[in-house]
Amino acid sequence: MAMKLLIPALAALLTAFPMSACQKSASTTADLAAVENQAPSARKISFVERLNPDVAFGEKVRSYLLEHPEVIEEAVERLQQSKDAAEAKAHDAEMIAARSAIPKLRQALERDPRDFVANPNGAITVVEFFDYNCGYCKLAAPEILRMIEQDPDIRFVFKEWPIFGEASDSAARISLTSAGKANGLKLYKAWMAEKPLNEAAIDRSLAAAGLNSEKLRADSQSPEITKQLADVRDLAIALKLRGTPAFIVGDQVVPGADMKSLAAAIATARRGDLKRPDGGIAKAG
Repeated sequence: MAMKLLIPALAALLTAFPMSACQKSASTTADLAAVENQAPSARKISFVERLNPDVAFGEKVRSYLLEHPEVIEEAVERLQQSKDAAEAKAHDAEMIAARSAIPKLRQALERDPRDFVANPNGAITVVEFFDYNCGYCKLAAPEILRMIEQDPDIRFVFKEWPIFGEASDSAARISLTSAGKANGLKLYKAWMAEKPLNEAAIDRSLAAAGLNSEKLRADSQSPEITKQLADVRDLAIALKLRGTPAFIVGDQVVPGADMKSLAAAIATARRGDLKRPDGGIAKAG
């Protein structure tokens, strides 16, 4: 409503200054001569308004906005709506690109022998890209652990994607060592409970699990683990993932800790033709 009020007001203001820039320049001499016959106060106002219409117009707009501040709020709301629509459009385009890329990346996503996998004989594969210091990953972790424990048909692939600093990188590397993968769920549960996870907490959890922190830290610096982390990062880039957590189920991408959407994607896989006897995932029809 405020914007509707502004439009006729602006139109009225514009009609007060009908001259174009070129016309104004051509008539300057006549304006000055006419001004000489006016009273001093009237002459000053007329001179500013006729020779500087943009300044005068700006002052009138400013006065209108001060009297109707709701117009500014409406303009901000419309700007935010425009930004939100643009972001939603970009996100939709990214999701379409991600879904189209999944079939070509299927083997690397679901069947990389270097990954830690819970319920390896499950028929429905869920892939998670995560970071141990990601707040939303920590929120999702209890539900993920329940899912793994209660449904052995879900084959859960953990993709270590450390993006939140050195402690995240240390934890991801240690998780990918042989001893780390042998204690995968135990370390995952412990490290997701740490808020935040730091180097001291990592060592404390390793000691509680009966693991040699010094040895694991040394093992975690292997070129093979460095290469694996780089490969996971490249996968995330290829899928245009914006951050963690991100889940892949069949040809569906579930960004963020949206556990309802994840459950729906798993239900779709369970009902449809995604489930195959070999435990793989086929494209839904």
